[in-house]
Amino acid sequence: MPSVSVLIVDDSALMRRALKSILTEAGGFEVHTARNGVDALDQFGRIHPDVVTLDVNMPEMDGLTCLVKIMEERPTPVVMVSSLTERNALVTLEALELGAVDYVPKPGGTVSLNIEEVSVELVSKVRSASKARPKRAGGLSARIRDQTNRAAGVRPPGRATAAVDLVLIGSSTGGPALLSELLPQLPATFGAPVVVAQHIPASFTATLARRLDEECALRVHEVDRIVTMQRGNIYIGRGNADVVVARRTDGLIVKSVPSTADYRWHPSVDRLVASARRYVDPERLVCVLLTGMGDDGAAEMTAVKEGGGRTVAEAEETAVVWGMPGELARRGGATVVLPAHEIAERLADWVG
Repeated sequence: MPSVSVLIVDDSALMRRALKSILTEAGGFEVHTARNGVDALDQFGRIHPDVVTLDVNMPEMDGLTCLVKIMEERPTPVVMVSSLTERNALVTLEALELGAVDYVPKPGGTVSLNIEEVSVELVSKVRSASKARPKRAGGLSARIRDQTNRAAGVRPPGRATAAVDLVLIGSSTGGPALLSELLPQLPATFGAPVVVAQHIPASFTATLARRLDEECALRVHEVDRIVTMQRGNIYIGRGNADVVVARRTDGLIVKSVPSTADYRWHPSVDRLVASARRYVDPERLVCVLLTGMGDDGAAEMTAVKEGGGRTVAEAEETAVVWGMPGELARRGGATVVLPAHEIAERLADWVG
């Protein structure tokens, strides 16, 4: 298997050495380093890296500026490496919206004492990023999408059918950027509440919810307590925990609960959908599975479709990583497979 070429960009020599050591010891990586954005761009055309890890705060050229230039000159998978301060969370979310595919928390305090905390995550996310492509030919996804849509008897917009009580959205790698495009397209009259499980650290979700609330016609909230859901609202599951649905006398509620080892990723899409199926007739559920590595959400959303509900898998040509939605499509669990720019219209069609 050919090695993955990685360019580590960080103004700290200690951090560059630490990150290089992690990847080198893991094996399968050819590692280069740059001390800031200017140095990175100077090397970029010579080494043609498969993945770039990018610090946020650097002299001469910061990470955000460097990211924009990379995406303009030669779109390449970028993993942001940043400390989880409120300011850096905002900048990192901006980076994800500009094209970065993922992020790794920078170890705090003494690097040598904290580097082990991020080693596994760094290796996993860099390997995953090496498979990510900003734009891809349709290939397998186009064939699956066409077959699925024909089998489903895809209808033109404007003909809503059964009433919908709840819309569930799951996403991971590449998700924040896609959510910032998809959710603002939902109209203020959207007829059901929306719950989102986005794999993300807890320190990011409040910032993500605030940014989306500024952009959307619907109100957007981070789920940090028990909330009775109402139409016209979007609920973002708090990071590093799980988000679940339940029912009380006053209606459907959504709440944040501690994560468990039964689920690999958090907030877990499978756990969210499983909880909703206990309290909502599948025929009144709509589920959407967006970009991300792995298969989180595929099993439970397939069960929703088998129970008469409607599901959307994002198409490969727009997904940063076609892992989660691809698995839903391969299992036959997608009612339709759609490129990202068609999903909001389909939701408005189904939900009314």
